[in-house]
Amino acid sequence: MAKALYNIFGLKSKNIYIYELAFRHKSVAAEVKTGVKDSYERLEFLGDAIVGAVIAEYLFKKYPFKTEGFLTDLRSKIVCGKYMSKIAQKLGLDKLISIQNNSSSGIVVSALCDVLEAVIGAMFIDKGFEFTRKTIIERIVDIHIDIEGLVETETNFKSRLIEWSQKEKIEVSFELKDTKIAKKQKQYIVKIVMGDQEWGEAIHNSIKESEQLAAEKTIEMLKEAGRY
Repeated sequence: MAKALYNIFGLKSKNIYIYELAFRHKSVAAEVKTGVKDSYERLEFLGDAIVGAVIAEYLFKKYPFKTEGFLTDLRSKIVCGKYMSKIAQKLGLDKLISIQNNSSSGIVVSALCDVLEAVIGAMFIDKGFEFTRKTIIERIVDIHIDIEGLVETETNFKSRLIEWSQKEKIEVSFELKDTKIAKKQKQYIVKIVMGDQEWGEAIHNSIKESEQLAAEKTIEMLKEAGRY
């Protein structure tokens, strides 16, 4: 673990336990209190806030003449689960995560964003904010994030679909169709209804991601129908 952390983040620490915790999925974690497991989830909460703050400051300085809306949209593209999971894979964090052997690859991938945020949270506790901020910028943003490419890429399919529906004067709703548990992970099934017709449907362990995936499917269906 110590060698991997050094190779990935240039990090030296005597507090290896907190990083082991950051890689521990709840499927292999012990219950330390009723409903609370010794997993990465609390560190993920902390790391999520730190990543958001560091990226916000970075974009604020990089684009001094851009609007708040532009900065918010770009930050959302960077910190979204799918994008962060890809970065975590590039960093090799998928090889370090502790998770049940029978867990599906899909769950492992979806957990990688959480793991990356948990590691950032552990780093903040261990090394402080300035070290963590520098690491995020130099080891993640500068190497693995194509900022200009993201500026040119539209990834907010939900917003695009809502804008289209308003232009076409069609009512659109994102409805939670069902939930299910797969490999001890809660998943949300979201469907899109426009008028009296059901369109795209998607499942993910995040409601927001389910909505985005369902919106993306709906836009593709509209394109195929020659309506978008």
